[in-house]
Amino acid sequence: MVSGPKMSIVPADSEQQEPAPARGPKLVSETPVYRHLDVPETTTASDQPRAFPDDRRVGEAIVGGKKDPVAQGIKAPEQPGWFDKVEAFVSRLSMRDNFWNSICSMIWLPLAFFSGIRIKELEPGSFAAQAILPFRRFNRNWYRAMAGGALLANSEIAGGAYVFGICGADYTVVCKNLNYTFLRPCLGPAVYRMNARENIAELVRNAGEFNVTIDMEIMQQAIKGDTRDRRVGRCEATFHVTPKVHHKAKAARRRK
Repeated sequence: MVSGPKMSIVPADSEQQEPAPARGPKLVSETPVYRHLDVPETTTASDQPRAFPDDRRVGEAIVGGKKDPVAQGIKAPEQPGWFDKVEAFVSRLSMRDNFWNSICSMIWLPLAFFSGIRIKELEPGSFAAQAILPFRRFNRNWYRAMAGGALLANSEIAGGAYVFGICGADYTVVCKNLNYTFLRPCLGPAVYRMNARENIAELVRNAGEFNVTIDMEIMQQAIKGDTRDRRVGRCEATFHVTPKVHHKAKAARRRK
């Protein structure tokens, strides 16, 4: 009788562990050559990029509340104050017509108000004009003739008002030199006929300081028994015209 090999049956609920499955080849990242790539890098101070002071302060004006060095160099244009606005308004108002010119003269130029001088442009846009000085008691002397002081003083007023009317409210006009020649007594209203030697409008377009010379012929208006005007004097006046912005810039430099 032949006996075969013995066989044993292991129950299914046994705690015997199964062998681990066979692994394939290692990943490339696990090889010794590339394994150091997963380690955090340690950098030294010499390896770090150089940071400039201006680069480190970018955004401090917003985040940190500090002043931005770039914004400090940017200055907003100076805005005119209330005094500058009032002055410009009054200057424009004084050139509107003779009525407002008289009101402004009564406050800031009493001599022109009481003398009653009026500026009249001969032709619109022309550089020739005339001013009329009435023959009133304020302008006469004791022997009933036009006072020499009134003729001389109103020469400056007439020439300055003429130049100021062309330049506008953004300029200041100052008389530098005035030569008056008396030819004969004036026994009636005086007429100042003015003519500029230079082209004032062209000088104004250059937006700078300039001098302008005004030639004036002072004539006595024809009175009863006379048919023509008589020349009573001759005047030559030089005015210095300066933009008001130049005065503001000079005052700002003095404050510094």
